[in-house]
Amino acid sequence: MNWPDGSQWQTVWAVFQGLLLEAIPFLLIGVAIATAARAWDPRGRWLQRLPRHPLLGPLSGAALGFALPACECGNVPVARRLLAQGAPMGASLGFLFAAPVLNPIVLLSTWAAFPDRPWLLLLRPLGSVVIALVLTALLQQLSEAALLPPDLLEERRMGQPLATASLLDRRSGLIGNQTLSSTAVIAAERPTLGVLLDHGLREFLELGSLLLLGCGIAATIQTLIPRDLFLAVGQAPTLSVLSLMLLAVVVSVCSSVDAFLALGFAAMVTPGALLAFLLLGPVIDLKSISLFSRIFRRRGILLMLAGVVVAVLLIGQWLNLVLL
Repeated sequence: MNWPDGSQWQTVWAVFQGLLLEAIPFLLIGVAIATAARAWDPRGRWLQRLPRHPLLGPLSGAALGFALPACECGNVPVARRLLAQGAPMGASLGFLFAAPVLNPIVLLSTWAAFPDRPWLLLLRPLGSVVIALVLTALLQQLSEAALLPPDLLEERRMGQPLATASLLDRRSGLIGNQTLSSTAVIAAERPTLGVLLDHGLREFLELGSLLLLGCGIAATIQTLIPRDLFLAVGQAPTLSVLSLMLLAVVVSVCSSVDAFLALGFAAMVTPGALLAFLLLGPVIDLKSISLFSRIFRRRGILLMLAGVVVAVLLIGQWLNLVLL
């Protein structure tokens, strides 16, 4: 892979701007939803009522995708707020992984791009739910301390109900059933508008800086690696799935418009490869990998990457066996 020349740098800059302009509105929506949730339910009592069942928990979180439309960039701040306010881990992870596809905008765009492929309209949301269940079960094999970064873990422990977290776990310095410290009480009170705006702005700037890095990497790699290279093995049952998975990571296009991009090469690839492209991109791509550092430690990110790659590959292979 050669170092980009002047014209390629211009292309990198154009692609970078396109990716950023596409992602920023959804990041803003995600931060706005997270800020509104903090204002409406500062103690997280409603969120803590979500099911903790190993199956119903992730399914309930996935169902939130219909009510809280966010793509793979915007769902990160929302999922982080769910975790910080003490929502069950399964429900929070179910939302994180399934919401970018169960978004009504994404479902409508998929239908608009592929009205003649009813199997795709069914298998895309169904596959995203299966992936969310698999990744949730996989990540919950780690303890919360091993999965979540320290700042989020501390917020989450402060938001846990007394029945699920001891005062020692809350790092309040109190033992037994004594009254919570003034800091904990203040943290649970309804925040003022100024506090909400300050918190939302800081979260947007933190996530925005990570998004800038991800968009830069995605634009550079997307420019240097010709897209035709991924489509060269379009009819090979296994290689087509792997190549379209890699393409989904590289192009880093938003899940709200990825169906229209896929429409351009749908006739050149296997059905399993097409589905793999539409399943993997909404979960992970080059621009969103850095965002996950706000939710998971490195071990969690690596485990998630391994899990989603295997799950999507198996789903794509299964579909090719059925339809080819």
